[in-house]
Amino acid sequence: MGRTKRLPYLEKVTIEDIGGEGKSIARVEGQVVFVTKALPGDVVDLKVTRKKKSYMEAMPVQFHAYSDMRVEPFCRHFDLCGGCKWQDLPYKDQLHYKRKQVIDNLERIGKVELPPVEDIIPSEYTRYYRNKMEFSFSSQRWLTREEIDSGDEGLEKRGLGLHIPGRWDKVVDIETCYLQPDPSNAIRNAIRGFALEHDYPFFDERNNEGFLRTLIIRTSSTGELMVIVVFYREEEDKRLALLDHLKQHFPDITSLIYMINPKANDSIYDLEPVTYSGRDFIYERMDELWFKIGPKSFYQTNSYQAHRLYHLVGDYAALQGEEHVYDLYTGTGTIANFLAPYARKVTGIESVPEAIEDARENARTNAIGNTRFIAGDMKQLLNEDFFREHGYPGVIVTDPPRAGMHKEVVANIRKAAPHTIVYVSCNPATQARDVNILQEDYRVDRVQPVDMFPHTYHVENVILLTRK
Repeated sequence: MGRTKRLPYLEKVTIEDIGGEGKSIARVEGQVVFVTKALPGDVVDLKVTRKKKSYMEAMPVQFHAYSDMRVEPFCRHFDLCGGCKWQDLPYKDQLHYKRKQVIDNLERIGKVELPPVEDIIPSEYTRYYRNKMEFSFSSQRWLTREEIDSGDEGLEKRGLGLHIPGRWDKVVDIETCYLQPDPSNAIRNAIRGFALEHDYPFFDERNNEGFLRTLIIRTSSTGELMVIVVFYREEEDKRLALLDHLKQHFPDITSLIYMINPKANDSIYDLEPVTYSGRDFIYERMDELWFKIGPKSFYQTNSYQAHRLYHLVGDYAALQGEEHVYDLYTGTGTIANFLAPYARKVTGIESVPEAIEDARENARTNAIGNTRFIAGDMKQLLNEDFFREHGYPGVIVTDPPRAGMHKEVVANIRKAAPHTIVYVSCNPATQARDVNILQEDYRVDRVQPVDMFPHTYHVENVILLTRK
């Protein structure tokens, strides 16, 4: 039996920087150490959790000195919840490190010759900026050390909140969440209170049993509200009692929906939503456009920043009214419909059929007649036959998921040879990888980071590529 290799313990290490995915960086004897839960200027003892030839990963065990840039987190759940990991970093410094992340990725991964990168566009709201939150019910919430040490056998172990990072089976029982505006907190706390009072079983992730599973709350800038309660199994009397309680105490709910999810995963996209009261959608508005948001619809989570982001995309696209625009990964067609009044034609492509139906409905709602939305796998759909049938694009807007674009999609974009590409990304690393290939035919003319998610390391980035 082989001996377990002992990992080193590093003493009085000074944190120097913040790198990708929000991990802080130190250097010990020439080797890079990626550190969680530390800020530049902290002096810490580190417990190494992983050791490779070129780097180590570690977590702080003891702080000898704290960084001058540290601020007091505003949320009592900060140490446990993974939702806002940068609350202890001033907002101006968050913006600095997000912009730096964009530049580092484009230079290191993309090998891009960069124009001057614009200052990051800050979020108008740094709290209560999300229009959608998903909370989980758990029969085994995370217990604090004080609760465990108390030995209280009557301690309530059921909770409703957000998952502990790295612990799929545990949630933090959230009292006040600063991510979504009222009445999100009131609704969540009312549901928890009613369920505990009536002894409803919360979901057990390990054993796949229970009654209450997930809660989704969607708000909109128009003041409308959607509440979705997902049950693991049907128990009509209990379901009706809870939904009636919600309807009675929150009469302003625009759309009250429930689903039954007996599967092994939390995905709702293959479930049938049932409208208990109100409409089966809510409205979001952007400029003069109205968008219908259903229970499964994708919409940018920060509505106010999405408005600024789409105006930026329009500015970069510089449409003159005669262009055929392709909107790749169109989702519910928000960008496509936003650009349609300024183009001759817009073709939106998306793999999720339900999203395409939403996109078509949004075009009808706004009396937009020059959009076409097509459902299909991007890497199979976007090819020479598609271009010949639907027309070659003069402008491509692409907003892929975090994994970026498949290499075949990138190759076919190059074959389509649009004069302009506007690349929107929520992951600067995969964006840089794709731009590295595109720059064989295109130059990077503009780079604009946008902060969509304050108090997190996530950053949106928009790149304008012009054909050489």
